[in-house]
Amino acid sequence: MEEIYKDLLDRLQNGFRAAMLTECDEKSIAKTVYGEDDPEAWELLRHLTEDGSFAKSGPVSCSERENGLAVVEHYLPRSRMIILGCGHIALALTKMAKLTDFRIVVFDDRPMFANSERFPDAEEVICDDFKRVFDRIEVRETDCIVIVTRGHKHDTECLEGVLSGAMPAYIGMIGSKRRVSIVLKQLEERGFEREALARVHTPIGLRIGAVTPAEIAVSILSEVIRVKRLELGAAEGRSSDVEIVEWLARHGDEADALITILSTEGSVPRATGAKMAMTYEGRTVNTIGGGCAESDVMNRARIVIRSGGYEVVTVDMRDSAEDDGMVCGGTMRVLIETPFSV
Repeated sequence: MEEIYKDLLDRLQNGFRAAMLTECDEKSIAKTVYGEDDPEAWELLRHLTEDGSFAKSGPVSCSERENGLAVVEHYLPRSRMIILGCGHIALALTKMAKLTDFRIVVFDDRPMFANSERFPDAEEVICDDFKRVFDRIEVRETDCIVIVTRGHKHDTECLEGVLSGAMPAYIGMIGSKRRVSIVLKQLEERGFEREALARVHTPIGLRIGAVTPAEIAVSILSEVIRVKRLELGAAEGRSSDVEIVEWLARHGDEADALITILSTEGSVPRATGAKMAMTYEGRTVNTIGGGCAESDVMNRARIVIRSGGYEVVTVDMRDSAEDDGMVCGGTMRVLIETPFSV
């Protein structure tokens, strides 16, 4: 079990979209990983899910078959936030971005600022000349780049480097309107297209009247999330639950059952693609919403664990939600599967 999820996670960590095909029948459960790093296989998967037999709900597509069920879960790589400049704003921003599930890279040319002791939440800390930023970092389309260096000169170097390569999902640059206009004018004079310059969010962040470094970090992160969810998310589609994939890649053999939300209707606490793992004794990783509904699913999962195989159940939260004091009250269609069948 761990190996198949390690394969999936490796592709996501390398910045590729990926998908897991789960095929269930009375005798077995088989899983296959597809990634856009293998264009031929990726195209085959696209044709498979678009043949009319698969019903799509968010990042999950399901096909009811005569002898079982096929489920395709689509995953997007975790967005990477590249922060250029390691001052007070960057320090606050890394802490907040970590909480919102970004992979964080920080870059500065000052060793006293660009070090892992100062930035323990960053996955990568690079100390080098700003002229070599993009020799050290390969930009991806899903990246979010935040330029918060200590000076006009370095801002210009960094922005010019970004605009000269692959276009990320988000580019933001700090600075006053006057300072920003000078930088943009200089780049336009150097031949950069106005259309590309118009994609730069500057002055950076949502207008919330932020003053302190922490408040400015909140405004920046809010703007990045807005772009990630409303612009990038609309173009790419939503992702299934990557957090549980990371756990399964390390501890998958510890789980006795996997539970996945295949589709939803009405108001429910978790979206399609949410996933949880559990043991027969009741230890869980992640959640499909909590409350009595989750408890009922776990009880059903124990039966599936004993018998092996899989089961699809419909969870009606319209009554239990009111009893639990929850505002939701829709239904969820949930897959329960036993990993040891793979």
